[in-house]
Amino acid sequence: MERVTRGGRDVAYRVSDRGGDGPTVCCIHGSGGTGDVWTAQSRLSDRFPVIALDLAGHGDSDDIETEPGSETLDAYADDVVAVAEETDVTVLCGNSLGGAVALWIALERDLALDGLVLAGTGAKLSVAEPLLDALASDFDRAVSMLHEPDRLFHDAPEEYAEQSTAAMAACGRAVTERDFLTCHRFDVRDRLDDVDVPSLAIVGEHDGLTPPEYHDYLDDRIPDCQRATVADAAHLAMLEQPTAFNAALAEFLERV
Repeated sequence: MERVTRGGRDVAYRVSDRGGDGPTVCCIHGSGGTGDVWTAQSRLSDRFPVIALDLAGHGDSDDIETEPGSETLDAYADDVVAVAEETDVTVLCGNSLGGAVALWIALERDLALDGLVLAGTGAKLSVAEPLLDALASDFDRAVSMLHEPDRLFHDAPEEYAEQSTAAMAACGRAVTERDFLTCHRFDVRDRLDDVDVPSLAIVGEHDGLTPPEYHDYLDDRIPDCQRATVADAAHLAMLEQPTAFNAALAEFLERV
């Protein structure tokens, strides 16, 4: 575990580097998660160094006191930029909320990027009202809803759901609700023409949280964008079908 300090807080990240000389990629997790969701992407580190960070208040990173929405999004983006500058990252790979953070950095920060991977995410990330209500009143029910079929997982082993549930429980209701409210208020649909780096929009075939059409939209509106689908996977395709996900990611990284 490595750490970088910004604003008096520690941001934790993990480095996987087995001598890869390709671009360094920073992986950004989604709501209520941690960098552990990217463990299988470390298999690529003999070709591409892989960084996986914990956003503020998740995993081993210190928390922040921010309002959901743009204030939280800015803080998360600043954390990613601090890690990226510390580790010479040139490609961002974000899932769900992490994809929103990656897009926000591409649009709002001066970080020099060679590529952007948008995995199970969208230019607008509205959250269904029943889930928002559950996050506010019954956290266990909210977590259960997220683990219904074709949301986080399509047909993964039961242990995956158990690990994901435990990660959300460790993250806690307040941080997880902040994440989902930040997603709910995120909308950059009218700014995608300004994304000026090669991009990959990749989604699990059965993703019911950020459906394939969200990625069709990214493909249509971002000037230089590829589109990929991971079969037999839902929202956490990088975890559920890592071989297929990694193949698409590696092909993109080789191009950039």
